[in-house]
Amino acid sequence: MATAPLLIHLDGKLVPESEAKVSVFDHGLLYGDGCFEGIRIYNGRVFRLTEHLVRLYESARSICLTIPISIEEMEKATVETVAANNLRDGYIRLVITRGVGSLGLNPYQCPKAGIIIIASGITLYAKEKYETGLNLITCATRRPTPAALSPQVKSLNYLNNIMAKIECIQAGCEEGIMLNEQGYVAECTGDNIFIIKNGQVYTPTIASGALNGITRMAVIEVMREMGLQVHEITMSRHEIYTADECFLTGTAAEVIPAVQYDRRPIGDGKPGKLTTEVITKFKALANSTGTPVPYK
Repeated sequence: MATAPLLIHLDGKLVPESEAKVSVFDHGLLYGDGCFEGIRIYNGRVFRLTEHLVRLYESARSICLTIPISIEEMEKATVETVAANNLRDGYIRLVITRGVGSLGLNPYQCPKAGIIIIASGITLYAKEKYETGLNLITCATRRPTPAALSPQVKSLNYLNNIMAKIECIQAGCEEGIMLNEQGYVAECTGDNIFIIKNGQVYTPTIASGALNGITRMAVIEVMREMGLQVHEITMSRHEIYTADECFLTGTAAEVIPAVQYDRRPIGDGKPGKLTTEVITKFKALANSTGTPVPYK
């Protein structure tokens, strides 16, 4: 049987993937001018949709980008796109571009922002890595200072993260840790990082340059319900080198162990007991909560 074409929400209409096109004059393409969210679908529900949409609209507000529909309308469009593609489990990429304008930088020459909603799938890491763990390196590419652009803005300009990811791939690793301008740990190229030492959990502060990830917050809730103490700290590489366990969180990555950093084993070089328990409890949460999708 032929597979039904993927339907994309493009500026208020559902169109086949082959017809989902943007103008070469869109400032999202020309300058990376816009913002986005990655969102997960689990068991017919969209996980933490409200939190993702609030962050999307806050990112847009921060960069003076007006989204032409309300949060309520965006929520309806999102779940309808998922339903139209009959996805029970998958990934949503919600993109807001500045819209069509001139070849100059002036964003006020873009009269209306563009809205793109893609509901499909994503695989960041091989399945076995969730059982054996990732190898990490320290990236030479630093996170930009918050004085340049707040890390809380999920901008379409991801070149900083992409250059760091290239370093990881060239080093034969799956992920890398990005430092801030002071040399402290901010986050990974696409994930937040947690370590466990003596039964206590530590993660970099948001002020260190980390995105306040939706999955990060959900996992912190899970761990506190487990009775674990979670501390946000100014983290150096030393803390990771000497940790008992380490794991990463992100919407696309979900929760995944890390077992080696800069060729040093983390703990005993295997996914830790508490990490495994956190993964199990996060999966249970993700598969039992969320905004229902109105399938026909």
